[in-house]
Parts: sequence; structure tokens; C-alpha cells
Amino acid sequence: MEIEFNTLNSAQQSAVRNSDGPAIILAGAGSGKTRVLVQKVLYLVTQKSVHPNSVVMITFTNKAAAEMKSRIERVEKRKLGFVGTFHSFCAMLLRKYAGRIGYGPDFVIFDDDDQTALIKDILKKDDGYEKFTPSYVSYLISSAKNQLIMPEKFTTYFPDFRAAKVAKIYAIYQERLRKNNAFDFDDLIMKVVELVRIDSDLRKRIHAQYKYVLVDEFQDTNYAQYTFTRLLAEESQNITVVGDFSQSIYSWRGADIRNLEKFQEDFLNAQIFELEENYRSTPPILDFAYSVISKNSGHPILKLHTQKKGGKDIIIKQLQNEEDEALFIAHEIEHLRSAYVYKDFAVLYRINAQSRAIEEVMLHYNIPYILIGGIRFYERKEVKDILSYLRLIVNPDNEIARDRIVKMGKRKWTVFQNAIEDLQNDKKTKDTHELIEKILTTTGYHEQYKTTNPEDYARLENIKELKGVALTFPKLDMFLEQVALVESEYSEGEKKNREEGVRLMTLHQAKGLEFPVVFIVGAEEGVLPHSRSIDDYYQLEEERRLMYVGITRAKERLYITHARRRFMFGRCVDSVPSRFIADDTEEW
Repeated sequence: MEIEFNTLNSAQQSAVRNSDGPAIILAGAGSGKTRVLVQKVLYLVTQKSVHPNSVVMITFTNKAAAEMKSRIERVEKRKLGFVGTFHSFCAMLLRKYAGRIGYGPDFVIFDDDDQTALIKDILKKDDGYEKFTPSYVSYLISSAKNQLIMPEKFTTYFPDFRAAKVAKIYAIYQERLRKNNAFDFDDLIMKVVELVRIDSDLRKRIHAQYKYVLVDEFQDTNYAQYTFTRLLAEESQNITVVGDFSQSIYSWRGADIRNLEKFQEDFLNAQIFELEENYRSTPPILDFAYSVISKNSGHPILKLHTQKKGGKDIIIKQLQNEEDEALFIAHEIEHLRSAYVYKDFAVLYRINAQSRAIEEVMLHYNIPYILIGGIRFYERKEVKDILSYLRLIVNPDNEIARDRIVKMGKRKWTVFQNAIEDLQNDKKTKDTHELIEKILTTTGYHEQYKTTNPEDYARLENIKELKGVALTFPKLDMFLEQVALVESEYSEGEKKNREEGVRLMTLHQAKGLEFPVVFIVGAEEGVLPHSRSIDDYYQLEEERRLMYVGITRAKERLYITHARRRFMFGRCVDSVPSRFIADDTEEW
């Protein structure tokens, strides 16, 4: 144990040795927070004689839980009371105690597909719900549960004109779950909170068993998770929360950065430990990161430092358009290949649709890549749907395209059948962009996606990106030929060892990762920061945190690119450099 302490810096040691009472560990990017959490648990068990069964460690991913569990069990052979996610911990409690709220111990947990199927069935049985999509209803119900809002209170907190209908669907949905002796994932936390609040005997049992609570990634907790954490530790007060509020980027999932303030109100005299020594990045990268994040004022900001010396300057590069941007990235990757392998490079973007231009250049230059957490552009559902309509205009006997549209629903297929002759005539006089617009208008295809739902909004952005491609290939035959060529290159690319490829992902997906070389693309107003955030103080601060997350993924080299003009929302627009880089020169 002493040998492990010798590997910790003084701030880390102080955080580890703080054994009793509430504590906040503000852990900057790359500051070794996992090591601190593991060492703190081992310190409690081996040095302070805390029984392992009384320790709970809550993480946000099963991967993080497995890593921490294996590190602890290598030293301490006895198992802890619990190591895992909020949902798995609450599922464990419900297996024991769900009978107290009328559920059997053999309950099932509905996954996303089960949830969608159930909501679809509910929507079919009432003509007044035909304008709602399962994804939209699911999003609203999940939002309500993350705030511990039951159906009867829904209209109080969601005063939208559609709220009364959604509240009714929500109530039916909950009743159907109960009949199936089932919970969805959001129920797992909400029902445990309900249990602990109403059952004083159970509350005493839980407090007697779990004396020490540690929560990782605290900045990502929503209201339900925070409430559960508070209830779990209110008796012992022995709670340590770890996080970096400069990396809070999930408000659209319900994460609430104000939970830090709530914690300090609910757990008075909480000690605060700041981990500011970074073990990942070079001084120029850390200085640039601070120059960006220091403009936020709504949360604590750490000034990271490192014992590393030197480091390459940050490159901020302006290109003519998104194609030139992608070409520049490909050129730089090939230029640096003598010092790095492909998997050392990451290309990060704000919007999923931005991957299209980058993917096409990577394919053209035979650079292997992996799309992390996403689907290749021309394989995305909404893109394939529209391509199917276009292929049927060219060839009504295309069975694959016809089957895809038929599966979208009888109404859409009937509407399209009635319009196909007009669309075929339009093909002679209209360009591809106009044909896509007419398909969308005629079939009402895009009406199924709601801009209030982040997932739907991303799909609408992909449709707009496809319309941008159509402007480049105005003749439908040439457009479909281009798509076919890209799709064939996808297949060729699969023959390479994709594990060795360049990593492509959104900035959100990059959190928790690190790479020797990072490209952040599209640093422009309306892209990063996103157009939906520019007029909202809180959302704008989150966009700045998102930029900060991207910067701090880089270990050795960082490139930031922006274009003079870019296809956005189906048209070519002049771009303005992002305010996040506006004060910097071409090479920082």
C-alpha cells in the first residue's frame, strides 16, 4: 500500500487519505482520477478497517466498473458491497425489495426495442396519437423519469400543448409495464427512490449496510441519480463524489451541472480536493485548453499543469470548404505516418453529418478508419430511406428499395405509389436536390422526426447533409452513381484491418478517450458552437466545455480546422470562425 502511495502526487494523496465525511474531488482531464478512486477504496479497507461489504462504488459505464473492480481485487481479495453503474445497483436492490411496491422478484427489464414496441402498440390503439412517433414519446417519458416526474404530474412540468396526450400515453405505458412485471431502465432508479422514500424500514436497512459511497463522473448525474445518491448517503455522510465540471457535456440526457451546488447544500462542510496535475498532454495543449474553458463562469475551472516539457504548437487551419478540410486532414495523417500508426489519429466533429466528407476522402485515399459509436453516412437509416425513394424513381422494379419503403408503413407506400409517375416526369426537369425536397413534402417523411428530440434532430441533419451532396451532383443518375461508388469503397475498406484505422467520432463520443494526434473539425459559428446553443447562456457554456473535452483528448499534437464556406442545412453558406478560436492566429 505504501508503494502505491509513492506513485501519487501530494493532491492525490490528500484525497485518498480523507476517509470520513463528505468530499468532492475535482479531477481535471488526465489527472489520474481512476487511480485515486481505486486507492481510496483500498485505503479505507486496508488502512481504516472498513468492511468491504459496506463500500459502494458507482460508475457510469460497465467498462469503468470492470476496470476498477479488477484493480481493487488484485490487492484486496474480498469483494466490495457493490461496484457498478447506477442502473445495475438499483436493479440489484429491486430484486430484493420490488415486492414492497407490488412487483415480483422475477421482473424483466425492457430494453430500447421492447420499450419502442410497447409504445408503438399504445399509439396504434388511439387515433389521436397518430402524429406522435415512438422515439418522441420515449424521449419525453425518459426525460420525465430522470426528473422523478410521474404521469399525474407530467403536465405540471411539461406545459407543451401536446403534454396532456403524452401524459395519458405515459400513464398507459406504466400500467402496461406493471402488467408485464417489467421495468424500463429509467424505472430502475425512479422506483428505488420511491421505495427508499416511502419505506422507512428499508431505508434503515440500506443505511446499515452501505456506509461508504463513492460516485464517479458526478458532473454527469441527473436529478434522479443525484436524489438516489443523496438518500443512500444521508445517514453516514461518508460520500465522495469525483468529477470535472469542465467536462459536463450531457445536459441533453438530463445531466445537471447544478448538482455540485446541491451537493454542497445537502452535505455541509464537504471537503474539496483539486487534482490539477495532468499526465496526458503537453504544455501548449493544456495552455490552449485553459484559454478556452476559462471564459466559462458557471462552474469551477481547474488550471491544469504538467511536468512534461516542450510540445508542438497547436495548428489552427482555415480551409475553403469541407472537402478541402477533409483533404488537409488526410494529407497531415499521411505526412505524420512515419511517427504514428493510423489508430493514433482521431478526427472529432460536433455533428454526425460532418463525417460524410471525411469518410469519402479517407476511402478515396485508402486510409483505413473506424467510425466510433456511429453508422457510416450512407448506411444511416434516414439516408437509406431517401435513397430507396430515389432508386425507385429511376427503376420501379428495384425490389430492395421497394421492400424498404413498404416496411416504412402502408400509408407512406401508398402515397409514394400515387406520386411516382409525377416524380419520374420531374426527373427530366428537376435536379436531385429538388427531387429530394418533393419526396419529403409528398410523403411527409421528415414529419416523423421531432426537433425537440436530440436523436431525431441528428437524423434531420443527416437528411440536410444528403441534400448538400445532391447540390454537387444535380443529375439523379450521377448522384446515385456517386453513392454506389462510395458504398463499394466501404466494402473494400472492410477488407483492411479496421482495428488499425483512424478513429472518427463526435466530440461527445470522445469523452474518456485519448489519442496522440487529434483533429477538431468545423470550428465555426453554428457548428461549434452549435446553432441551437448560441442564444442560450447555459447551452453556450456547455458547447465550450465540449470544445474543451475535444482539446484535452490530445496527447502530443492538436489540429483545429474551419472552413470559409460549408454545406449546412442543405445549402452552401459562408462560415465565421468559432468564437472559441476567434482570438487565436492561424498557428497558435
